Amino acid sequence: MRWTTYVSPSDSTTHVALVDDNKLHGVRDTTQLIELLDDAEAMAAAAERAKSDPIDVLELETAEVLAPVPVPPSVRDFYAFESHVLACAKALDQPINPDWYELPVFYFQNPQATRGHRADVEMAPGSTRFDFELEVAAVVGRAGRDLHPEEAEEHIAGYMLMSDWSARDLQAREMKQTMGPVKGKDTATSYGPWLVTPDELSGRRGATAYDLKMTASVNGRPYSEGNLGDLHWSFGQMLAYASRGTLLVPGDIIGSGTVGTGCILELSLVHGEDQYPFLKVGDEVRLEVEELGFISTTIRHGSDVIPLR
Repeated sequence: MRWTTYVSPSDSTTHVALVDDNKLHGVRDTTQLIELLDDAEAMAAAAERAKSDPIDVLELETAEVLAPVPVPPSVRDFYAFESHVLACAKALDQPINPDWYELPVFYFQNPQATRGHRADVEMAPGSTRFDFELEVAAVVGRAGRDLHPEEAEEHIAGYMLMSDWSARDLQAREMKQTMGPVKGKDTATSYGPWLVTPDELSGRRGATAYDLKMTASVNGRPYSEGNLGDLHWSFGQMLAYASRGTLLVPGDIIGSGTVGTGCILELSLVHGEDQYPFLKVGDEVRLEVEELGFISTTIRHGSDVIPLR
């Protein structure tokens, strides 16, 4: 099944919707997607209600679609594609830290910065090196702690496309202080347009992840091409590490990190910033992953920096 959240024109409130053939079938009651993630029977019943007595049947292209989980309890973004790490390290003439092969590291993002798949994104205040990140996110469906890597994927309710918008200039300054990324990643994270349940992807299963092509373009020019199957750390391993000594709950988001070639920072380090300039106001960014849909975003001017002194 494919699920999302949208604003119904019938009552101007948010509803969960079943997505079928690019049409939204809205569930009439006030059930939210996060309430269905850990209950297969409730999800199946909601799907039946959406089909038999929808509050709306809308075209995906014209509906006001939000992120599938509009305010997740937490967002952990990992760094799990070796191809991305290798390319950046080579361009900087640095070795990969050996601990990368021992620890699937992540940082926490801002759940309040969630955006839908067609929402405009404002540049981070003061940034002149704004960037996208082409990623896939797993959404936790069943709570658990201290999960085993071979069993952790059973706790995943589904997958969705993700873009972690990044102010690279701010990020670089913050991380020199051995903290962060903080404000460099705080402005916006886009998801959607839908959450795909694992059964929909079973035929695309590879050794570490699903065989799904991932692409990105800016103003119609191809920038990125990769595959989710290239993950070095599986989502099972990521969930196991994330749950070590703590509790994961339904709706928590686990981001894969950037696929190889999946951000301007990597491309500019390898090929030069003249060939791959950072984003500017008015740029149109399109990110797409097979089976998971697309994100289509216009970059807007952000708020001005308020001086601290």
